[in-house]
Amino acid sequence: MLKTDIITNRIDSLFQKKSNQVLTIYFTAGFPKLDDTRRILIELAEAGTDLIEIGMPFSDPIADGETIQYSNKIALDNGMSIKKMFEQLEGIRNENGKIKETPIVLMGYLNPVLQFGIEEFCKKCQEIGIDGFILPDLPLFEYELTYKSVFEKYGLHTIFLITPQTSEERIKKIDELSNGFVYMVSSNSTTGNTSSKNEELSEKQSDYFKKIKSLNLKNPTQIGFGISDKKSFDQATSYSNGAIIGSAFIRHLESGKSVKEFVESVTSK
Repeated sequence: MLKTDIITNRIDSLFQKKSNQVLTIYFTAGFPKLDDTRRILIELAEAGTDLIEIGMPFSDPIADGETIQYSNKIALDNGMSIKKMFEQLEGIRNENGKIKETPIVLMGYLNPVLQFGIEEFCKKCQEIGIDGFILPDLPLFEYELTYKSVFEKYGLHTIFLITPQTSEERIKKIDELSNGFVYMVSSNSTTGNTSSKNEELSEKQSDYFKKIKSLNLKNPTQIGFGISDKKSFDQATSYSNGAIIGSAFIRHLESGKSVKEFVESVTSK
């Protein structure tokens, strides 16, 4: 029997305990320095981040904007790979503190996972204590026909992205097939789009968020892309269970400031 047959996924446990203002922070494995991955992960958990998304560097991160593309390049130049990332995360759940229970999601692209081997990838995720992943270029039909049973065998949640252009039919299909949460892309852009930074949500965005809320999906929702600070986080989470910050945190890391300082700037009352 697989151990995940009797252990509740940490993402599910999180949303059972906390249904609003769930803070997810993304960072790229191997950035700014190759050996920073484990330190940043632990510091994010200790600072009170609810869910942590680790980016697996890829040479062509199509869903990501300039900042995360840059962090991917630096990480690859540093020598990061999926194999190296797994080595760095070995035994992470044995560390003392909040990292024991903080959900961890891997975000990346399908090709490197295929090269690593789907089943081997899932085995390593289960061994380390990864709770799920986001693969933006994984076709939904391919997931349903080929990969769903493998991912679920190892207790891994698969998270899909929806956008303002995603049809209601597809949204409901994603909600039916996936688990963990539904990733709501805030607008038709790549990550880190700062054109609306520190401004109010547009009427179009608000209508989109309200529409998704009205569908009463079985999965919780989190809003990402363009969430950069407390103001945008609070705005986004008024329409969803949580929000995801990536590019702004990457820029913070590059500046050399502390992880705790960033998390507290978003979560402070």
